[in-house]
Amino acid sequence: MSAFRVFPKADKSLEFEKAFISHVQKYHTGDWKWNVWEIQSGPDYGGFMVVEGPLSWDQYDSRGNLGDAHTQDWAKNVSPYITERTSSTYSVYSEDMSSVALTDYADKILINHYFPKPGMVVGVSAMLSKLKKVWAQSNESVAVYSSVGSGAPEYATVLRLKNGLKELSDSYRKPMSERFEMAYGEGSWKYFLQEFANNVESRWSELLFKRADLSSK
Repeated sequence: MSAFRVFPKADKSLEFEKAFISHVQKYHTGDWKWNVWEIQSGPDYGGFMVVEGPLSWDQYDSRGNLGDAHTQDWAKNVSPYITERTSSTYSVYSEDMSSVALTDYADKILINHYFPKPGMVVGVSAMLSKLKKVWAQSNESVAVYSSVGSGAPEYATVLRLKNGLKELSDSYRKPMSERFEMAYGEGSWKYFLQEFANNVESRWSELLFKRADLSSK
């Protein structure tokens, strides 16, 4: 998957959406369609995440130049309404760590971003692999991605909220500590938290809602 984030100017949101929709329908269809998410919380609140894929590395490699018309349309019609702030990432889906199929999507998602301490990438991978069993037993649809060539090493867990935001309620599922010990035995949660402290440098989370009206048709 590839993704980038854009941030409309505060007073130009309507103009941005109109120009963005026009650009998407002209230039981003077929294999290169865009799925667009509005960021509802966290440090990137107010921005949009644009996702391409899933695609193979060969497809990305052979994409070629998008053409002058595409570039000019973005520069002249969309760029005037966005800030200079942006980010771009490539990520690979991990079937071994995930409790949901790659394309089994939902319209509301919660992303947790995990940044390993130096030398602890394997440790974080092992931690997330353990959580897969807990997610599966609790009927949580979680897709796990690892970043590639996109800054600091990162794992992202994407909780696909198939039943909406009510899945975040404390009453919807038992606490993670209870569910983890049901899967791995008494005292296992304490050991997991120690692993977390040893392996993870930082973590942050955000809610995103799908914007079908801004996405490729």
